[in-house]
Amino acid sequence: MCSFNYYRLIFFSALLVSFLGPQRYASADPTDGFTPVPLQNGNFVLEKPYNVPLTDRYSHVDGVNKLWVYNHDKPFKPGSDTRPRTEIRIKGCDYSSGVWQFEGYAYVPRGTSGVTIMQIHGAAEGATTLQLRIYNGVMRYYKYDLVATDLYDKWFRLNVIHDVGKGKLTVFIDGEQKYEGHDQGPGDLYFKCGVYAAPEKSSNYMESRWRDIKIYKK
Repeated sequence: MCSFNYYRLIFFSALLVSFLGPQRYASADPTDGFTPVPLQNGNFVLEKPYNVPLTDRYSHVDGVNKLWVYNHDKPFKPGSDTRPRTEIRIKGCDYSSGVWQFEGYAYVPRGTSGVTIMQIHGAAEGATTLQLRIYNGVMRYYKYDLVATDLYDKWFRLNVIHDVGKGKLTVFIDGEQKYEGHDQGPGDLYFKCGVYAAPEKSSNYMESRWRDIKIYKK
């Protein structure tokens, strides 16, 4: 009788875990515990090749920001030795301490490669704390660590958390943590997204689309 009860307990315990396990162990949303930062149109500042009209490199239709650039384009201002870009710079949310988060839904068409689609500008040394680049549909931390694969031709949710005090960066794709690493030290920090040609191996045409861009902080 004791043996029967024991195995019956094991059986029902297994059933309970099968039903309740996913709910109990489901991952928290990256934005849990964060407070949204109100954004207005003035917080979204566009940077593009200095010698072409904005409409030649950017459009906004039905809430979607479409940004594109060519590998032979001029930099964003005369005399700059930086690579071509068409980017949204989040202004008015610069930070040097605390825990901050960028969120946006991104779309990268097939063929776009060798390009940064999101970055955190500012660092103790160098220009940036983080660059998320696309190479042949694969997202990498700069040109190094793998972040995510198979990102062409579909919308995906990108969340980037920067804990300045801990010097930690965390990247989520569609709510799933994909990367964690160290930042480049403190600085005057701010978020950017769009297309910024990598130092090498960039496709001739680069494009990314963005919607529902939000900033959070703790």
